[in-house]
Amino acid sequence: MAKILHANFRDQCYSGNVLDTDQLTGGLKAVHPRWTNQEVGEASPAMHNVPFQSLVARWFNKRFEHPTPPQASGWQHISTGADTLIAAPTGSGKTLAAFLWSIDRLVTHGLSGSLADRVYVVYVSPLKALGNDIQKNLQQPLNEILRRAADEGLKLPEIRTAVRSGDTPARERQAMVRRPPHILITTPESLYILLTAERSRQALASAETVIVDEIHAIAGDKRGAHLALSLQRLDELAGRRLQRIGLSATQKPIEDIARLLVGTDQVTPNGSPHCAIVDMGHRRTMELQIEVPDQELGPIASHEMWGEVYDRIAALAQQHRSTLVFVNTRRLVERVAHQLTTRLGEGRVAAHHGSLSRQMRLEAEEGLKSGAIPVVVATASLELGIDIGHVDLVCHLGAPRALATLLQRVGRSGHGVGGIPKGILFSMTRDELVQCAAAVWAVRRGALDRVLLPRAPLDILAQQIVATADSAEITEAA
Repeated sequence: MAKILHANFRDQCYSGNVLDTDQLTGGLKAVHPRWTNQEVGEASPAMHNVPFQSLVARWFNKRFEHPTPPQASGWQHISTGADTLIAAPTGSGKTLAAFLWSIDRLVTHGLSGSLADRVYVVYVSPLKALGNDIQKNLQQPLNEILRRAADEGLKLPEIRTAVRSGDTPARERQAMVRRPPHILITTPESLYILLTAERSRQALASAETVIVDEIHAIAGDKRGAHLALSLQRLDELAGRRLQRIGLSATQKPIEDIARLLVGTDQVTPNGSPHCAIVDMGHRRTMELQIEVPDQELGPIASHEMWGEVYDRIAALAQQHRSTLVFVNTRRLVERVAHQLTTRLGEGRVAAHHGSLSRQMRLEAEEGLKSGAIPVVVATASLELGIDIGHVDLVCHLGAPRALATLLQRVGRSGHGVGGIPKGILFSMTRDELVQCAAAVWAVRRGALDRVLLPRAPLDILAQQIVATADSAEITEAA
């Protein structure tokens, strides 16, 4: 039986028998979250404060009791056309906060007969899986609004969505060129390609809004700088500035993320970005535990320790409807999935990582969501805000490499307004135990990693210059 170090943020208690936490951390003090689940929506302004089309407003009021704080605050700025960055905990309705105003505009065009076959909204996701998930989740409100319009005798044409990523089959890519979707869902890398090809450039030139989801996930590396230049190229292509909406669950400092979102031309001389920042914080009620094998920990984990951990995860999986197991490498995903399959049976465990085919990843996501596959072992491929249904428990093998990683991964359980995430960290070595304890302590204090943006990555600039020159003529004056 594994020993347990337990941190329950609901009760603000912290106890355990693994190590003396006071000696390790200098004492733990109860810290109340800035935003508890009980507060969600209570102070939200009514939806009528934002001029939504009546059909959309009626759909929302029937579907939801009230807007969440990120939604209510975000719509106040988004509806004015201002660039907006929404920072809020996982499961707080940020995606709908970003999309609903755009859906509202599309519905208004549709009812007036002015909805054209062109791209109005570009949604950029750092993960291909997240893009596929967003498309499926968008279809539900779009279909419900369409049915509601039909019931009320209103003629509303279909509002189309499409995903363009490295997984998109050639026939679907060609269909998008012939008849562009109203909402285009893509990745930073695919957007870069779309900005270079002539026919896709024609479709993108009509866009009005760009939504960047989970922006913190790319801010700290060159993908963020690459996307920032692509957004500038998109503005240049459109001949006007598109409204930019950024979403993130974890980010610090928030002003740096806002500057990345809007671009240097929208930053004042004193460094302030021209961007509305809706900061609801990242604190969230959650349950965290640290478990270790019964054997004494050393510098490396023995086969016996691994066997004990596999047995423990299998036992936990049998006690919960759905379990998501995170590891740090793709090779470990395959190993852990194999070991759990031998304990739980064929068809009850699936692997999920970027090297697998699109079909295998989708089967794992759908299986977990439907309950057909109770256990999925994954890397960062399922880390961000993907809707994989109701996940009861998240297990994490080894120490998380960053606080944001811990928050995102544990946040896959209890994903939704009012849900309480539940996570167990398994420490296999002494070093991992210290790192896990420090991570839990830091999360309890409300700490976050500081995102360091790359400074002047000239290789990225050179790549974008070549792509720009290839797609359009550049004069000396430019």
